[in-house]
Amino acid sequence: MLKLLGRVGAVIGGIALLASMVGVIWLDSLFEEPGVKHVSSLTQELGAKRVMAIFAHPDDEQLVAGLIVQAVEDGAEVGMITATRGEAGTQMPKIVHQPHLGTVRAAEALKNSYALGIAAHEVWPMPDGALERDVPFLSLAAEITKAFHRFEPDLVVTFWPESGATGHRDHMRIGLAAQHAVRQFDGIHVYQGPSNIAYTLMPRGIMQSLGGERGDFVAENQPDPTHSMPSNADAKLRGWAIHESQSDYVAATYQVPANVLYSFFDKEFYFVEEVR
Repeated sequence: MLKLLGRVGAVIGGIALLASMVGVIWLDSLFEEPGVKHVSSLTQELGAKRVMAIFAHPDDEQLVAGLIVQAVEDGAEVGMITATRGEAGTQMPKIVHQPHLGTVRAAEALKNSYALGIAAHEVWPMPDGALERDVPFLSLAAEITKAFHRFEPDLVVTFWPESGATGHRDHMRIGLAAQHAVRQFDGIHVYQGPSNIAYTLMPRGIMQSLGGERGDFVAENQPDPTHSMPSNADAKLRGWAIHESQSDYVAATYQVPANVLYSFFDKEFYFVEEVR
């Protein structure tokens, strides 16, 4: 009888182990994109020497930390624009009185960009949560164009305008303005503008399976990625520690600790558009 119980227990344990392995394989598949070209460095692949990341909020750069760190290691110079100070954000956890949140988040962004190796970082005072409503589109694009003249990037990294990676209206607006500035750039001196623009994308499988209505919106409104590269989990975990006011964001949003998420979400996906 004991032998029989032992065998039954072993079978049940084996089934449970198999089920857990199948579950892990299934979950890992949700963070993949079939047919994408995998590269060790997007900047190296494109021959970029000067990279500018253009985002809406402090902590948006977390999505492209792998690209930034690798670009710096490859010898490229990286600049960044953060259009708002993130003053309208939700604190996770609460660390400061809300009226001072913008000041704190701007400092967090500057500290993280320094840790990533970014050479020049501008945090603009545009209204968080209201880029589309309160900032004229052509004025926003013009400010980005001025930044191009200051930094002279050959690669611009930003959000895909129709999905914004998370469906956030500010993300979509800054992506559209960056796209407009790149496509309409009129070089009047030696500098002729960026050669490529790379849009950060989310893996569609995880967005459709676990992202709810917003996840479906993102998946349905972004293009197929052209490239993927390693995500650099260490840089992203360090970044969430630096962004202290948002350090619980991953756990609150995805219901898993950040280190668990990045063990599966181990690639960054991009759609690259050649401009000239």
